[in-house]
Amino acid sequence: MNEPLDTITDAELQDGGIEEPRLVTEPGAAARVAAVAVPVLEGLGYRLVRIRISGEAGCTVQVMAERPDGTMQIEDCEAVSRALSPVLDIADPIERAYRLEISSPGIDRPLVRRSDFERFEGHLIRIEMAVPHDGRKRYRGKLGGVEGDCIRLHRDDTRGVENPDVLLPMTDISEARLVLTDALIAESMRRGKAAARDLKEDLGLAPPPPAHARAARSKTGQKDFGKVQLEKAKAAKAKVAKKPPPKNTKAHRLAAQGAGYDDTDI
Repeated sequence: MNEPLDTITDAELQDGGIEEPRLVTEPGAAARVAAVAVPVLEGLGYRLVRIRISGEAGCTVQVMAERPDGTMQIEDCEAVSRALSPVLDIADPIERAYRLEISSPGIDRPLVRRSDFERFEGHLIRIEMAVPHDGRKRYRGKLGGVEGDCIRLHRDDTRGVENPDVLLPMTDISEARLVLTDALIAESMRRGKAAARDLKEDLGLAPPPPAHARAARSKTGQKDFGKVQLEKAKAAKAKVAKKPPPKNTKAHRLAAQGAGYDDTDI
């Protein structure tokens, strides 16, 4: 499992993942919560996906967050909750009592950054436009990638002679979300298996792949998650190794008293 807080790697910090701006943002009270949450999340090594305020249980403020690699475990949610809750109490962006909920994006996640639209090219998505495009606000279709400041969508709901291919400005999108399909589930499972395989290889628990296999993985865009986890393990081990040895053991006390001792007594 991912460990919260101080285990984000330098590579993750340097690739601009945390600081990449969201193109799809919230209005009103949710925007006020986001303004408070973003600096806290970035300070911990996470990034905001979405803020949603609902009437569930009176009032629920949902903060959806993730690591730069798109993962978010229970431990991460707990770490964010502990850090963010007191900050929100002081800033008080919501004028009534509310319940704070920290969650992961999930498989059928919202798409809010340019990298999200690039990563999930070829998958089915639903889009709600803040500004109507060709008289429409709702679209559904296969994501065809990013072109400039727009996304290309191949609609699956066209009628008659309508052109199924449209370009939608990303800044005019109020909500974009993946549709849960067999292909999306399969890719999620594949990514999980690939991460586990890479980790075993880097830890020496499985034989390394031949050069051509490693090159093929790079071409398909598979992230070498195992290396990231290995670096985290090494960093944690080094951190423990830096601790000075104890100075108040039985051996030290006997030596100070000038008495001899046997290793079997310790």
